[in-house]
Amino acid sequence: MPIKYCNQCGELTTVKIPPGDNLPRAICDSCGFIQYENPRVIVGCIPEWQDKILLCRRAIQPRLGFWTLPAGFLENNETTQEGALRETKEEANASATIIDVFSLIDIPHINQVYLLYRAKLKDENFSATFESSEVALFDEASIPWDDIAFAAIKKSLKRYFNDRRNGTFSLHAETINVSTLKNYKIGS
Repeated sequence: MPIKYCNQCGELTTVKIPPGDNLPRAICDSCGFIQYENPRVIVGCIPEWQDKILLCRRAIQPRLGFWTLPAGFLENNETTQEGALRETKEEANASATIIDVFSLIDIPHINQVYLLYRAKLKDENFSATFESSEVALFDEASIPWDDIAFAAIKKSLKRYFNDRRNGTFSLHAETINVSTLKNYKIGS
């Protein structure tokens, strides 16, 4: 849905292609300001503790009651690493240290980009928060695979455990699109 009012002066906008551009944008009818709508970046951690991973049961929508990694929207004025660590604190009340970047997933049909880091928990101190009704450590066999909230999280977890079995971690990059999701069930 295009932006209806200008973020600069509050006047109405019109959707059209500005000179030198190739996409329609909301342009202010009064001051000419061009409003760009860009994808949202989701950052998070795959927090490791010994041979287990920390997961959070969502206490908020979307996907209330389903399990996920601690992750959320990157805020202005923070790095992706800072955002991932902040989300780990906000969703699991846990402190971690970044190891390396692990998963980059584009989801263009919903305007999202996921960037997940491998991280090491500093200790076993974690707890539920406003955003998570439950927080727990899982080994691969005990992960509630049928109750994972998001395709990007499930794909990243499967790759994580595969890399761990192979003894080497690498950066995984992919795109999830509408046709991928039609054949992909979160609970499969």
